[in-house]
Amino acid sequence: MNDPQQLRLEMALQLLKQAGAMLPEAQPGSPEWLQGLIDALCDLSSRDALTGLVNRRSFEMALAREVDRVTRTGEPALLLVLDIDHFKAVNDSYGHGAGDQVIKAVAGALSQTVRPMDLVARIGGEEFAIILPNCPVSFGEAVAERLRERVAGMVVPVGSGQSVSTTISIGGAFAPQWVRSSPLLWLERADRQLYRAKAEGRNRACLEGHVDSLVSAEEKGLLFAATQQDSE
Repeated sequence: MNDPQQLRLEMALQLLKQAGAMLPEAQPGSPEWLQGLIDALCDLSSRDALTGLVNRRSFEMALAREVDRVTRTGEPALLLVLDIDHFKAVNDSYGHGAGDQVIKAVAGALSQTVRPMDLVARIGGEEFAIILPNCPVSFGEAVAERLRERVAGMVVPVGSGQSVSTTISIGGAFAPQWVRSSPLLWLERADRQLYRAKAEGRNRACLEGHVDSLVSAEEKGLLFAATQQDSE
C-alpha cells in the first residue's frame, strides 16, 4: 500500500518540475531538503506563472501591510495600476502566444525600472500594479512617466520575424498619511485614475493630486472608529 505522505511529496515535486522551479539540492528526505521543498512551494504559490511577478493574492497581502505601515509611520507611499493598451488587438492579430510575449516583456520592463524595494505584481490578464513605499508626492509623476516611456520604447519579438510595439496606461494614488485607510479604498482611487488615463487617450499616466484634501468619507469613518477603540 502506498504511503500517503510519500504520494504528497511526489505530487509536490512533480508540481515544481512542471513549473520549472529549482529543486532543493540537499539530500532527499533530510530536514534541509524538506525545508527547501516548502520554501519552493511557498514561492510558487505567490508568483504569477507567466511572468514570475508577485500574483494577485500576494499583492493584496502586501498592499494591506503597506496601508498599516503608512498609518503608523506617516511615510508617503504610491500605488500604481497599469494596463496594456489595445492588448486584445495583439491577440487577435498575432495570436495568444504573441500576447504572452508582450505581457512578459512589459513585466520585465516594469521590474527593471523601479527600485528593488518596490513590489511589482501581475493582478489580471494584462493588468499590473506597483507598490512604491516611501515615495514622496513630488516624485510620483516622474516615476510613472519613466515607466510609461520605458514600455513605449520597447519592440517585442513575437515570432516568425514579426515584432510589435505597445504602450501602457497608468493610474496612481498616494495613501493618505496618518489616516487609517483600507487596501480596497486605495486600489479604487488608483483605478479611477487609470480609467481617466484611458478616457484621455491611453499611453499616459494620471495621478491623483492634492492627497491631503482627498481623504474620503470612508477613510474618515475608519479613523473615527480607530480613535473610539483607542479611548475604550
